Order: sequence, then structure tokens, then C-alpha cells
Amino acid sequence: MLAKVILTIIFLLTISSYAQQEIFSVQKKLSDPVYYKDFFNFVSNKSGQTKVDIFIQVPYKNVQFINLDKGLTAKYSVTVSIYDSSKSLLIVEKTWNETIVVDDYNIATSKDNYNLSKKSFYLKPGPYLIRTDLEDLDSHKKSTSENIFDVKDLSGEISLSDIIMATIPDTLTTNTIIPNISRNISSSKKGLRIYFEINSMDSVSKGMYVEYKVKDAENVIFQIEKKYDIKQGINQLVYDFPDTTFDLGAYSVSVTLIDDNLKSIASSSKTFYAQAKGLPTIITDIDKAIKQTMYIATPDEIDYMEEGKDQTEKTKRFLEFWKKKDPSPNNEENEIFDEYYGRVAYANANFSNYREGWISDRGMVLILLGVPNNVDRHPFEYDSKPYEIWEYYNLNKSFIFLDETGFGDYRLMTPLTGDLYRYRY
Repeated sequence: MLAKVILTIIFLLTISSYAQQEIFSVQKKLSDPVYYKDFFNFVSNKSGQTKVDIFIQVPYKNVQFINLDKGLTAKYSVTVSIYDSSKSLLIVEKTWNETIVVDDYNIATSKDNYNLSKKSFYLKPGPYLIRTDLEDLDSHKKSTSENIFDVKDLSGEISLSDIIMATIPDTLTTNTIIPNISRNISSSKKGLRIYFEINSMDSVSKGMYVEYKVKDAENVIFQIEKKYDIKQGINQLVYDFPDTTFDLGAYSVSVTLIDDNLKSIASSSKTFYAQAKGLPTIITDIDKAIKQTMYIATPDEIDYMEEGKDQTEKTKRFLEFWKKKDPSPNNEENEIFDEYYGRVAYANANFSNYREGWISDRGMVLILLGVPNNVDRHPFEYDSKPYEIWEYYNLNKSFIFLDETGFGDYRLMTPLTGDLYRYRY
């Protein structure tokens, strides 16, 4: 029989015609506070509506702390705006402020500490566009993200919520849920835990199987079924996976409800990412990460990393390569490493079309030379194809990118040669 579980979600406070001229937006993006967000469907007590919990997780190291009498303080504002899927109608919007106070500089700069906040919304089932905005109230840097999210209809006789990824604490009670909104799982951490809810409208308890499954990109790597006694109302379930050693990469965890007739009733899944210690969270594929060093590594260095006998050795060689380039080896940060893959991530997010952004011409220039001081965009000229002019004042250079096809494939008109083809941090 499923014992009644009382769960507390803990917010860890320690843990010419149409020219467009602008300061290049990547400057804002690469230096912005980075935050994680996730959205979850839960059954509600409001007829015809689903409760959507929105979590915002902000690492301490990505906000600005100032020294006050009471300690180091950081403040930021979060706005969540929910639109219809076409973004033509604003449904609801909430804004709130968060304050972090710590006593020690090491706490403020630790990679492991973050602030977590949550707001709940009640929405009719259907697709929505959810925009989240975060502003550091001291530096005034901003970050924005937009996601399409499907609000599920959980009004049936039996329903299954979304899955919350969680971490297993060392000192807190067994049933404590600490949401892991980044969904980055390090092999050095204690384990992998998930939380979900089954809601039953049947007044009679019934036996029901829950199938737990973990998949990598190709195969099922873990699968088990457990039987529970499901009572009327909300049943809160926690499952700790017995083997949480994952190779670097992306995975999915799924929960499926199965009745006594072995019929699947409902299913829910969540993606998560396994990290190797020392790697930025944006790296989920060591083979691809090694290839992406082509703008800073020699062919021999790339060959050496790629010739590692397995993922562990490749990762070790990869980290050794970057350690040699660390401008401040006595602290935890490797600024060149983080900046380089920040540029890679931005290029992928903004310059990808039929190929990934990091190998596009704009991606190459951005990764090598950094943020341009100015970009003059001409997307809709009457007598020419779309083009952009990037200006680097410190190099006294301008670069023209022309979109020959009209599909966003901007090509550099003058190739980089000589000293220009050198990584600049």
C-alpha cells in the first residue's frame, strides 16, 4: 500500500530603405545572467483548468553581488508572460523580485549554489507561448527566453502529472524534493530522483503498475515496473534510480501508468543531461565538443583528443587541452573555456540553418574574434540580397556577410586570413 507522503518543495537559497543599425545583440546575450526554467502540468481543483508550475533557477555566479552591511546581496526581477501560441494575445503575466543574501564571497561565486523560485498559473488545456524575462537589478543585464508549452488536460478519471527531476540531499529527509530545473546530472552527485503525481477520481483504491524507463539517444538502458495502491485524490510518488552512473550525453526518463489488464493509461517523459565533472553544462557530446575546438586547436591536438580509447579518456584529454589555456589556473573558473563555448552556444542558437551555427561563416567569425562592436543589418533591401556588416573597432576591420539564397545562409565575402584567423579572448 502506498503510504501517504508529505512532500515539501524546497527552494534552495544556497544551493537606407530598411537598414537596422544596432549594438550587436550577442554582446548582451553572452554576458547576460543565465538562468534555467521549466514548466510542469499538475491537476488542479479549478474546473476545466490545469495548474502549471513555473520554476526559475538562477545560479549565484550569474548575478551580480554587491557588498552591503548585512553581507553580499544580489537582486533580480523575473517576469513570466503567457500568450496564446501565436503570441497575439497575452493571457496572464506575473512579475516578482528575488533577493539573495550571503555572508561569504566563496558562497556567492560557487558553481553549486543557486536561487530557486516558483509561480503557479491556472490555464485551460492547449498550446501556449511562455516568455520568461530575467533582469539583474544591479547590473541591469537582461535575459529572455520563449517556449511553446502544451498544457495537458488532466481532468480524466485517472491522470498523470509531468515529471520533476530532483536531487537526493545528504542531510534532508528521504521524501524531500529538491527540484533540479537545469536537469544537468553530474556523475559525482549522489543520485537521480524523480517526483510525479497520479490523480484518481475513483473512490475505490486500485492496484496499478508504474513503468520507469531511461533511454539514451538509441537504447533503453534501464526499465522496471512497480505496483502501487492508488487511492482517490492526489497520490505523490518519488522514485530513486538505483544506478545513476551515466555517460556524457542527453537522456530521457519516462513514467507510464499501466492497469491490471496491462493497458497503458498515461505516460509522461522528461529529458535530462549527464555531465562530466569540469565540463560546462552546454557540452553534452564530447566528440562534437572536440570537433568544435577547430578554431583554437591544431589538427594534431584535435587528433590526440579524438584518439582517446573511450569517452572517459577523450574527456580527460579534452580537459587537459583547456587547462593549458586557463588564464587563472588557481581558481575554479576557466574564463577562456567558458567564453569559447558560450560563443559556440550562441552561434548554434542564432546562426543555424541546414548546418549548425558554429560551422557557419558568422559562427566562425564570432567564435574567433568575439563580439563585434556594431552590426549594420540590411535584411530587406530593395535592390540587393540580405546582408550584414560587422564592425570590429579594435581590429579596424569590417566584415560583410551576404545571404545569397534568402534562407539565412550568410556567407563571408572576404575570407579570414593571417592573424585574423586567431582566437581572441
